[in-house]
Amino acid sequence: MTPADAEQRLTGTASSEAKLVARLRAGDEQAFAELIDSYHGTMLAVARNYVNTRAVAEEVVQEAWLGVIKGLDRFQGRSSLKTWILRILVNTAMTRGGQEARSIPFSSLAREDEAEPAVEPDRFRRPDGAFPGHWAAYPANWGALPEDRVFGRETLGVMQEAIEALPTPQRVVITLRDVQGCSPEEVCDALDVSDGNQRVLLHRARSRVRAALERHFDG
Repeated sequence: MTPADAEQRLTGTASSEAKLVARLRAGDEQAFAELIDSYHGTMLAVARNYVNTRAVAEEVVQEAWLGVIKGLDRFQGRSSLKTWILRILVNTAMTRGGQEARSIPFSSLAREDEAEPAVEPDRFRRPDGAFPGHWAAYPANWGALPEDRVFGRETLGVMQEAIEALPTPQRVVITLRDVQGCSPEEVCDALDVSDGNQRVLLHRARSRVRAALERHFDG
């Protein structure tokens, strides 16, 4: 895609979004139904990271939708509509998640998470041995495994359990990036974290999920 094509696509997206916002502000029920169809699943997946049950997550999403309706007149288009909606959802979920979440912003949780190693230190050779800092055993090559094992239901279950066991910042970021397909920019804007924090959290999350899959494939 050329720079001109990218600019034209961006302009078209902005124009379509402006029309959608105008319809929403005018009370167009079909426009709101389209919005729910587009984002409800993503919102539910993100909310589930902050609360204990799916039922409560559904309540959080409903509350966030009310916030979207009430706040439409204040939407100024400084970010995409999707990012704005996700930010409302995250704030609502953190408030519902408990007093600790209410008093600590996500960006602070993200910074605390950076102290943890992305990969377990024992995966590397000791400083006083041969080839210090190199892999003790290289990550497994899954390309040689049968496709039905790599993409089977059991493997997907292992991945889901690994994601659910992650610390909240990592779990939210990997859910948005790898499960829901959000862009790095959307994640940074929705969670109010820097691009560096977003990349660190995603790397740590992917490393932990990969480690869980390695244990699974190794039997």
